[in-house]
Amino acid sequence: MMDIETFAHTRSGGWGAGFPTWDSERTLVTVFGASDRIRDSQAIDELVAAFPRAHVVGCSTSGEILETSINDDSLAVAVCRFEHTRLRSLAVPVGDATNSRAAGKRLAEALVAPDLRALLIFSDGLCVNGSELLGGLNEVLPASVVVTGGLAGDGDRFQSTWVIADRAPRAGWISGVGLYGERVHIGHGSKGGWDAFGPERVVTKSKGNVLYELDERPALALYKEYLGDRAAGLPGTALLFPLTLRASRGAAKSLVRTILSIDEAAQSMTFAGDIPQGYLAQLMRANFDRLVAGAAEAARLTSEGSNDESASLALAISCVGRRLVLGQRAEEEVEAARDALPRSARLLGFYSYGEISPYATGQCDLHNQTMTLTNIQER
Repeated sequence: MMDIETFAHTRSGGWGAGFPTWDSERTLVTVFGASDRIRDSQAIDELVAAFPRAHVVGCSTSGEILETSINDDSLAVAVCRFEHTRLRSLAVPVGDATNSRAAGKRLAEALVAPDLRALLIFSDGLCVNGSELLGGLNEVLPASVVVTGGLAGDGDRFQSTWVIADRAPRAGWISGVGLYGERVHIGHGSKGGWDAFGPERVVTKSKGNVLYELDERPALALYKEYLGDRAAGLPGTALLFPLTLRASRGAAKSLVRTILSIDEAAQSMTFAGDIPQGYLAQLMRANFDRLVAGAAEAARLTSEGSNDESASLALAISCVGRRLVLGQRAEEEVEAARDALPRSARLLGFYSYGEISPYATGQCDLHNQTMTLTNIQER
């Protein structure tokens, strides 16, 4: 059985109680914190030093989740010591988005093994094409390996993100930790809750994660028509109006994409993941009640097959766009997720620039504007 403890660091209160004395090769330390902690890393350094043999992963956020609280400028931490599960971790530099697929493939090739059951991925949120990153992972990993995680956040600023790489916060890296063995159980779920509106338009010109034209019209100009006065706040206000994509009108599977940046000269928009040419795109807007209900449904999916009496770590990764839309009601989606999780689960998470999870089953996809949960339990 696994041991789990969650706790936080704040500027005013420090670490509070001491760290659990659980350092080992089977210990996983997960930490999420504000983006400026890369410049003031003393608290992270103290945490890492307390667990010299453990595997330490994590990233910057657009808000830290600890149980039913959402905080800014804190460090939210979970320490898990497994009894039977083997761990391996690795971080690779990505540099810029063109290296995303190669970085994902390199990470997967280093961690794949016959007894690999799950892979947790944390990626820089700005210099990575999430679709290409996952494409590299999916080239190597069998569909039986559950891949979940997220892209680091930086509030609504889109200026600087970090991940824990080589036991320190670094920009421009991707990190992963593999969980190995028959005794580890992984539950996962990902749900949105947005409403589509307006016509579906054909992606008539795109390259990778850059969108140039919809229905042969400049994409940025068309998008600004819908935003109206909110267009002045781009790219931040784009978090309120993501795009949903599907391959054809008969396709049941759809994915949501959020804008990372805009190019006025090219009239283009850069997204967290690919915008395939020929796909159908449609704008989305918030439905408050459905966002909260989506979080609860994701938690229910995550909990399927879990033992309600055994300790587990529930990782909640929700999109920054959801937090901005929900505002003061953001804690409602966290509370809804908490209520739907097993009683014995400990909840840790962050608001992200992209969520990684299988769409339902099989290989992983990049999601935006979802609440995505992973429940890790040892049997």
